[in-house]
Amino acid sequence: MSMRHSVCVFCGSRNGARPSYVEAARATGTMLAQEGWRLVYGAGDIGLMGEVARAAMAAGGEAMGIIPTHLLGKEVGKRDLTHFVITENMHERKKVMFMNSDAIVVLPGGAGTLDEFFEVLTWAQIGLHKKPIFTLNTDGYWTPLIHLVDHVIAEGFADASMRALFRDVPDVEALRQSMRAALA
Repeated sequence: MSMRHSVCVFCGSRNGARPSYVEAARATGTMLAQEGWRLVYGAGDIGLMGEVARAAMAAGGEAMGIIPTHLLGKEVGKRDLTHFVITENMHERKKVMFMNSDAIVVLPGGAGTLDEFFEVLTWAQIGLHKKPIFTLNTDGYWTPLIHLVDHVIAEGFADASMRALFRDVPDVEALRQSMRAALA
């Protein structure tokens, strides 16, 4: 299968409290493979990371995983990927993930996922890239984040244009359609 684009997926190394998060991660992985888009992710074989990767590969897709040495054991580095890259640290991991992707998708996750989201959002805000960024708002998970971004804008700490730097989508089918348009 020829990969047309690569999509970075930031997500949790845990499954979260709702089964819908796991279902959305699996559906995202399957969708990426169906569209012929390579998954680029954190190389973990646990949590939502493992779910999205296993689904992408089971559907015939390619997966590139990037993991820092200190997380190989904790995140159970998934070594049966199409490409497996070990970095020295988290900063290098994010850079390699970003550099090898055409778009970014943010699934539910914790502090690491928030860090990744805000880093690529900040890079877009200061003009370092124009890659599309999507938040997959499964069961309203990212609604508080969107309210926070709106609050930051309302309080004068960011221009209103920051809100246009990412697109919030409610489900995987909306994500598919939005990504098709953005990557056309």
